[in-house]
Parts: sequence; structure tokens; C-alpha cells
Amino acid sequence: MSRPGFVRRHPFSTVLLLLLALLLGWVWQERVNLQAFPDIIGAYTAKEYCSCRYVMNNDVAYCQGYVKQWVPGSLLDDADGKRVTASGMGRTHSAQWIGERQGCRLSP
Repeated sequence: MSRPGFVRRHPFSTVLLLLLALLLGWVWQERVNLQAFPDIIGAYTAKEYCSCRYVMNNDVAYCQGYVKQWVPGSLLDDADGKRVTASGMGRTHSAQWIGERQGCRLSP
């Protein structure tokens, strides 16, 4: 009489191990995109707030509520220079209003 194998004795553990292996494979395959994600979030927040505030001329409270949907972090609005600095997920990015026709641009 043969003894049942690991898969038969632990079907849930087997499924969990397979799912973990698939997840690790996906993370490895998408590692470049996953590393870029924190930069994308901060830059997107700065650009969206700048556009909301200086291109669309919305008030501060509206634009803060609009970008707060995307990322919890800090936001610095320099109204005199029309420059916005947003921090989120450990990264900081700035956007500045260029003009009516150009709108806002990410700053280096």
C-alpha cells in the first residue's frame, strides 16, 4: 500500500505555494515597471494639481481634494511662482505653470 503524497495530504498548501510562485514570477517580470511606480505617482500628483490650480483656475480646496484621491503625501503650492511640489511614496516632484498655451510642465 502506497502512502499519499504531499499534494493529496495538503491541497491548500499546494495551491498557496503555486500562487506564491506565480506572484514571484510576475513581480520579477514587472520589476522595472514596479520600480518606476513611486516616481510616476509623485510626478502625476504634482502635474495634476498644477493643472487643476493654474490651468483650470480652480480654488485651492478643490484641487487639494482632487489630488488627495490619488496619493496621500505632502503638497506645497507656491502661488507666487505658480510652482507645485508633491511628495508621495518617498519621492518628490515639482511642476510649474509655463503659460496659457503650454500649461504646466514637470520641473527637473
